[in-house]
Amino acid sequence: MDEIIFRSATIDDLSALVTMLADDALGSVRESADDLGPYRAAFAEIDNDPRQELLVAERHGAVVGTAQLSILPGLARKGAVRAQIEAVRVDRPLRGHGLGSQLIEECVRRAREHGCTLVQLTSHASRVDAHRFYDKLGFEASHVGFKLTLADSSNH
Repeated sequence: MDEIIFRSATIDDLSALVTMLADDALGSVRESADDLGPYRAAFAEIDNDPRQELLVAERHGAVVGTAQLSILPGLARKGAVRAQIEAVRVDRPLRGHGLGSQLIEECVRRAREHGCTLVQLTSHASRVDAHRFYDKLGFEASHVGFKLTLADSSNH
């Protein structure tokens, strides 16, 4: 694979990021690039928070991957700082070519730079291929996750 550049996302990347978020079975019903307004607001909030990093993988000037890295201080584990990886996506034509592994490795590298002692992520129960992928990278399926929907996300 050609050289990949990892960098922080800019507002100019937003359309490409939303398109990748929508390009799978779950995302196609949750996301829509038709109205970028809610995504612009979320991007601004993420961009202004020093504990949040929206990463992009760039190849030949095009955005081909993304992940969000959140730094979470906590009391548990003797005050450990942990990193949460969310919304990992790779452009469809490049899936299965190692870019996802590189993207996760970059997230882990940045987590170490932030002094994190643990990196965690969640993956929807239906994403069996993703579970195998994370397992191969050394992640352990150690917890059962629960969610409580508070509001329809399309309303804000």
